[in-house]
Amino acid sequence: MQFKRSIINSSIDTAKEVIKHFGVSMPDFAAWKPEEWSHIKREAYAEIKDCMLGWDVTDFGSNDFKNIGRVLFTLRNGNKNHANYPKEYAEKLLIDPEGQRAPAHFHRNKREDIICRAGGNILVQLTKADKDGNPSPELFTIQVDGCTVKQTPGGIIRLKPGMSLCIPPGTIHQFWGEEGTGYKIDGIGYTLSVEVSSVCDDLYDNVFLGNYGTRYPEIVEDEPKRYLLCNEYPEV
Repeated sequence: MQFKRSIINSSIDTAKEVIKHFGVSMPDFAAWKPEEWSHIKREAYAEIKDCMLGWDVTDFGSNDFKNIGRVLFTLRNGNKNHANYPKEYAEKLLIDPEGQRAPAHFHRNKREDIICRAGGNILVQLTKADKDGNPSPELFTIQVDGCTVKQTPGGIIRLKPGMSLCIPPGTIHQFWGEEGTGYKIDGIGYTLSVEVSSVCDDLYDNVFLGNYGTRYPEIVEDEPKRYLLCNEYPEV
């Protein structure tokens, strides 16, 4: 599947509007244009490239970005394969339009907190994975704001602004902005959430269910780039 540059550009423009609306300040490199990257001190900014910080827009190869997609900005991360980056944690800012979600997936190693920061509600659907990586019928518990909550497979937890939950490794999950909530742009509600986690390795730690999982799809350059994605930086 191929993903249009025009969708990436407009999605980041919308994300910036949502972030500004909720009063969140971003690092300077969030606003850098492609031509500016060629003028930076590359050695000084190697961490941005090596830890894949910055804008990340994908449809996971779905060709259905409205429903299966993600727009996020990685603020900090480590790299377990690089001695220069010993951080044990990561933080991402996520834009959650109502109804849009990543494919159902789990992580082999990453533990993450999903925090609903502002706007509407976040709906999180959870199921344990069995030893073969398939959905398990077993009941389980999950931590919501420090409270142990009993959960049935495929059950949904609603996070209102300020609420959070912890998703352990091996837990299949999807989350999205609840329909009818959030800050409206062109009739679509947007919520802002944060992911705080152990080091994020999007190349090797994700296990997607179904016919998805192209984490960084091929892009059709139907218009000029206005931003570089986290997997597009020039060599440092």
